[in-house]
Amino acid sequence: AAVAKFGASNGEDPFAKVKGLIQDLLERLLKEATEEATKKSFCDQKVATTKQERDFRMSDVRSLAAEITTLEVKEEELELEIKELKDAILKLNKDLGEAEKIREQEHGENLRTIKKANQGKEAVANAIEVLTLYYKNAAQAFVQAKTQRKASPVDEDTTGAGFEGSYQGKQAASEGILGILEVIKSDFERTLRVTNEEESAAQAKFVDFERASKSDISGKSTTQERDEEALETATRTKHTKMDDLKTKMDMVDSALKQLEELTPLCIDSGMSYDDRVAKREEEVAALKKAVCMLDEAGVEPDCSKP
Repeated sequence: AAVAKFGASNGEDPFAKVKGLIQDLLERLLKEATEEATKKSFCDQKVATTKQERDFRMSDVRSLAAEITTLEVKEEELELEIKELKDAILKLNKDLGEAEKIREQEHGENLRTIKKANQGKEAVANAIEVLTLYYKNAAQAFVQAKTQRKASPVDEDTTGAGFEGSYQGKQAASEGILGILEVIKSDFERTLRVTNEEESAAQAKFVDFERASKSDISGKSTTQERDEEALETATRTKHTKMDDLKTKMDMVDSALKQLEELTPLCIDSGMSYDDRVAKREEEVAALKKAVCMLDEAGVEPDCSKP
C-alpha cells in the first residue's frame, strides 16, 4: 500500500509493470487465437477438399470395377459362344463331308446300275429283234415253199417222218422265248426308270441338304467373326479400364496419405477447438478484469468506471 501511495503521489502507476506483463499475455493469447483460427480454416478446407477428392476417386474406382466385372462376364459369354459356334461349324462341315461322300458313292452305284441296265436292255432288245426277224422269215419261207412246191420223184422218196415239208423253226416255242425276253426287257426298263427316279430324288435331297448346311455354316461363321471382334474389343476395353482403375486407386491412396499427414496437424486429439476457444476467451476475460482492477488511475481504455 505504501508503494502504491508512493507511486500515486509521484504520478506514476504502481501497477504498470504488472499490467504490462498481463497485456503481453493478452496479446500472446490473441495471437494464438488468430493463428489457431487460421490453422483451423486451412485444416477444414484442406481436409474437406482431400476427403472430397478421396470420395470422388473412390466413386470412380467402384464404377470402373463394375464396368470391368461386366466386361469380364461379356468375355466369358463370348468365349463360350465362340467355342459353341466352332464346334457347330466343325460338325456341320463333317456332316456335309460325309453326305458328299455317301452321295458320291450312291451316284456311282446308280450310274453303274443304269449302265448295266442299258446294256442288258439293249442286248435283250437285239435278241428279240433277231429272233422275231428269224421266226418271221422262217414262217414266210415255209408258206411260200408249200404253195409253190410241185410233185416230183424226189418228193415221193422224201415222204414220212423227218421229211414233212420245209423247216420253219420252232414257231410255237418262239412265242414263249420272246415273251420271256420281253419280260426281261421290261425288268431292265423298270430298273432304269426306278434308278433314275431314285438318283434324281437323292440328288435333289443332297442339294437341299448342301445348301442348308452351307447357309448355316456361313451364318455361324459370320456370327463367330462378329463375336471374335466383340471379344477383342471387350478385352482391349477391359485392359484400358484396368489401367484407369490403377490410376484412380493411386489417387485414392494419395488422398488417404494426405489425410493421414493432416491428422496430427488438424485432427483434435484431446480438447476440441471450440473448447480451446472457450477456455482462451475465459482466460482473456480474466486477464482484462485483472487489468481493470489494477487500473486505479482509470487510464485503461477498456476499463470503465461505474
